[in-house]
Amino acid sequence: MSATENTPLEIISASLRRERERVGLSLTDLAKRAGVAKSTLSQLESGSGNPSVETLWALAVALGVPFSRLVDPPTPQVRVVRSGQATLVRSEQSPYAAALLSSCPAGARRDVYLLQLDPGGVRNADAHIPGTVEHLILTAGRARVGPVENPVELAPGDYISFSGHVPHVYEALESGTTAVLVMEHV
Repeated sequence: MSATENTPLEIISASLRRERERVGLSLTDLAKRAGVAKSTLSQLESGSGNPSVETLWALAVALGVPFSRLVDPPTPQVRVVRSGQATLVRSEQSPYAAALLSSCPAGARRDVYLLQLDPGGVRNADAHIPGTVEHLILTAGRARVGPVENPVELAPGDYISFSGHVPHVYEALESGTTAVLVMEHV
């Protein structure tokens, strides 16, 4: 994790504080609306504690925001999530954990593709329409993917997102490279 990235608790802390202040609620009022202890909410806003999916969901509902608004960090131009590094939020009530890779902005459309790539050439993709964002999860092999000036080497399970309205590349580094590509059009 680089010095500019925040820990999951820092993201949740800042998001809770930001959204609570946005709607003008005190800690006590939000805790009552969400049905959580004020001490739990205070700990979460101070960056301590270990929130469950249920607690965060109750807070999101009480704040009138999607769950993703509390756990999704601000999105940089190019974002990579390495396999095994996504933040899992676990359930208290069942053997379930979820890791949000990318939330869908309002009014967006998405197309999903399965890519099959082989070494021996680079796929140079022209810029798409403004507002296009590409999301790719490498499922097998190795590849270099991303903006022409800064492609990233990926291994199975890695995730990358980047603006599709700039020239970008796809290059397989091994035979049998496959990926799932989601193109988001705003």
